[in-house]
Amino acid sequence: MRPPGTRDGAPSSRAASSATPAAMPPGDVQQRILDTASQLFYNEGVRAVGIDLIIERAKIAKTSLYRYYRTKDDLIAAFLEREDREFWQQWDDVVSTHGPDPAAELDALLQWVGERVARPGYRGCPQLNVAAEFADPAHPARAISARHRLEQRKRLSALCRRLGVKKPDVIAAQLSLLVDGAFSSGALLLGDSTAKALRAAGRALVGGGH
Repeated sequence: MRPPGTRDGAPSSRAASSATPAAMPPGDVQQRILDTASQLFYNEGVRAVGIDLIIERAKIAKTSLYRYYRTKDDLIAAFLEREDREFWQQWDDVVSTHGPDPAAELDALLQWVGERVARPGYRGCPQLNVAAEFADPAHPARAISARHRLEQRKRLSALCRRLGVKKPDVIAAQLSLLVDGAFSSGALLLGDSTAKALRAAGRALVGGGH
């Protein structure tokens, strides 16, 4: 997925603002906290980032952070929830341009994934990255990440049914693994060729499923 706080792959500049907490309305303080934490979590890893670093970078008082986020886990959850909402909004935007043609829709989605992976500053899918840092399946971050993956499988299953493949759930699982593999290592292994490779693999999976 894309680096947090932006749709073009570059980290958000909002967290780098020189405004002071006293000059900001309450809503702006909360936004600044989340923007700063999101950028740090994505670039450095959730476990590597402490509350004190977030407070320092956001230029806020500790009481301000705890007013909006009672624990670090609450802040991690807010980061992932926002990533989730923005990801599906962008997915829907891609889908909306291809009307009733499921083959064109799948091709466009895989092109989109490939372009995201190849963007400067891309460091992997936030959902997958955070899930890998927490072994406990009951941790809130794992729960949000699992929900994200299930939603992806659900959407791909519906698309495969429209494509008319014999085993839509099986092909959807394979497509989901393909997409997750691209998010995890596509930029490292394929770079700008990721989108082309994804589209070819997607067509092969669907073609073999008829």
